[in-house]
Formats: sequence, structure tokens, C-alpha cells
Amino acid sequence: MFRSRMATFGVAALVLTACGGGNTAAPQKKTELTLYNDKGAWTKFFDEMGALSKQSIGLGMKPTGYTDSAQYQAFIKASFRTNVKPDLFTWQTGGMLEEIVKQKQVADTTAVWQEAIKAGDLLQDLAPYYTIGGKQYCVPMNVAYWGMFYNKKIFDKYGLKPPQTWDDLIKAADTLKQNGVKAFYHTSVLFSFVWFEQLMAGTDPDLYDRLSTGKAKYTDPGVVQVMEKWKQLIDAGYFINPGDKTDPGDVLKNGKAAMVSFGTWFNTSMTQRDMKPGTDYDFFVIPNVNASLPKTSMIFESGPLCSLTKAADPDASMKYLKWWTTAEAQEKWASSRGDVSANPKVTIKDEALGAVTKDAGSGKYRLVNRYFEATPPAILTAALDGFSKFVTEPGTYKEVLDTIQKSADEYWSTHQ
Repeated sequence: MFRSRMATFGVAALVLTACGGGNTAAPQKKTELTLYNDKGAWTKFFDEMGALSKQSIGLGMKPTGYTDSAQYQAFIKASFRTNVKPDLFTWQTGGMLEEIVKQKQVADTTAVWQEAIKAGDLLQDLAPYYTIGGKQYCVPMNVAYWGMFYNKKIFDKYGLKPPQTWDDLIKAADTLKQNGVKAFYHTSVLFSFVWFEQLMAGTDPDLYDRLSTGKAKYTDPGVVQVMEKWKQLIDAGYFINPGDKTDPGDVLKNGKAAMVSFGTWFNTSMTQRDMKPGTDYDFFVIPNVNASLPKTSMIFESGPLCSLTKAADPDASMKYLKWWTTAEAQEKWASSRGDVSANPKVTIKDEALGAVTKDAGSGKYRLVNRYFEATPPAILTAALDGFSKFVTEPGTYKEVLDTIQKSADEYWSTHQ
């Protein structure tokens, strides 16, 4: 999930194809599908899924992974206009999915959803994230619950325990600071929104939801107060340098920061580094800032696996998406990465993540859609730029909010 640069051969191929005339090959039945994704670090796991699908349904899969988000999105959108098309591809729910569905580029998966829900392979509660105009599109490539990963050896060294309240979390940060350890990771690129969404959802989740639908403004007092809280945490010296290019998996392993807030998918970064849960690291649910809220707010995301309307072999692509939702596929996909699954039949081996998944499914938490998916793309672009500026220049928070709101005003003036 972390983006750096990748060779641009895919884009070059698109240019050549687009310029190469109108020759179109006759449709043919495929025995191996291409799966383009923006998760280049997961190539090994996609390869394993391809081997399993070949054995299970006679349909292999070859991944092509990008690690640069903008480059990947440009490739997929360019494929709509050329003959170089992925059989399967990953995307984002929310505004980004709605955008390409409205362009009639994405295959309808309503039948797959109906069958999977009936079989107990998908939950009805997940369907709204994939529903546009009353139909479902794509299937869950993954689901993730957000919380805090922490370096257990550092916690043990300083006698720290997973916090039960926000005050507990700040006390832990103070203890770490007194011992010369940075408490938290943050970044000025792409994931610059993480602490905004966490503080916002943990303070006033209703206001957070209203922001995503244009019913509240970024300049409203409640949002300003959240930015001031964020500024206080930065000014207190709890965070590492936001410009640090160290992979957050290495940040946590090496103890450059004691805590890293990400989705449960980050567990894959831990397993890839041979870190053992409960010994080297662990995971806790981040307490609300506002202790009076009836439920703890938990950021939730689900990333889609999609097929194009004009896929080379639509039947094969749909067959693969259907298989992907099954317990057989999801058992492998979750266990190989040490992650959770969209399929409720799958047993989560990691104790902490298993507990979070069970509690989230039982309604213990208020699930809040991740900012990246909840925010319309036009506003998201301005917000990511703004938050990136803020983490390096915290004093600019009012200017940042004004700038984001201008983009929001422009967007909602034509989308209400």
C-alpha cells in the first residue's frame, strides 16, 4: 500500500497501442487473467492466489503491481480508451468508484453479491460500499479496521500498556518523549489525512460524516478545534519528522516511532519483516478523544477488486471475482498476509486482529468510512495537499482549512 516509483512500461505500452491502429483480436477464452493493482509490495501474495485459483477453478492470475498511486490511476483510466485492458484491477470505493461506474467502465457484480450473501461469504452490511444506483460493482479485495500498531518491546521497556482512554494515550506519549522516543509516525505524502480522520471521528463522528456529504464546512468551529488539537500534538514533539522517507514498517520495527496508525492491512508489513504479534508488536483500538461518545469510533475501509465492462473475457473475469469471495480463496488471502477478511467464515489467526474483527461485526464500534473513500475526489486532492502542508507547517491550519473549503464549495455547488 505504500507508493514509490515503478517503471513506466505499462504507460508506454498504452501509448504504442493507442497509436497502433484499430486492429482488434477476436474474443478468446482465457486461462490466465491479468490483475493490475496499486499494491506492488503484495506481488508475492497475489502470485500465491494465482496458483491457488489455477488449481481450484482452472483459471490462473498474473499480477502487475504499481507502487505509485497517481501513476496507477492514470494507467487504469488510460486503459478505458485503449486495447491494453486489465482483466481485473484494484480501485477505491466511494467517489473514485462512482466516477468510473458512471462512465460505464465497470462490470456489474450484483449477481455475485446476491449469491455470496446467500452463501454466507459476504455480509449484507458491506454491500452499501459497493452499491451505486441500486447495483453492486466489484467485490471486496480486502477489508480493514484502523487502529494503532505498537512496538511491544518499547512499551514493555517503559512499562506501558495499551491505553483505555485518550488521556492514557497522551500519558504514554509523554513517557516516551521523556525517554527520547518519538511516540507517533505521520507523513506528508498520501497518508497525510490519517490523524485528521482519527481525531475528527474520535471527537465528533457526526460532524465527520456531514463533512463528507457537504452538510458541514471545513471552517466550522468543530473542525477548527480538531486541527488545533492536532497542532498541539505536533507542537508537543510526539511525532517523527513527516518528511522522513523510511517505510513505516521499518519505523515501527526499528523503534524510530513506538506507534503507527494504519489499517489492519499493515499487519502484512509486520509479517514481511518476520515480526511476531504479541512479542515484537501488537495492536490496539484508538480511544475516542471525546470520552462521552456512546461508542468508540473505528475507521473502516474496503478496497474493491473490479472487472471492466469491456473485459477481454467477461465470463472468466466474473468467474474469478466469484471465486475470490469464497472461504477457500479468502482463507489463503487472509492467512498469507496475516490480515482480516471480508468473508465471515474465515478464522483470523492473529489474536488481536481476530478480536477486533469479531467486535466490529457485533456492533461494538461505530464504523466510520475512511477519509480517502468518504471524501469526493476533487475535495480529497485539495485536502491531501493541505494536510501535507499542515504537518510540516502546523501554524497554517486556518489557511489550510480555508483552501480545502474553497474546493468543497466549488464541488458541492454542482453535486448536491
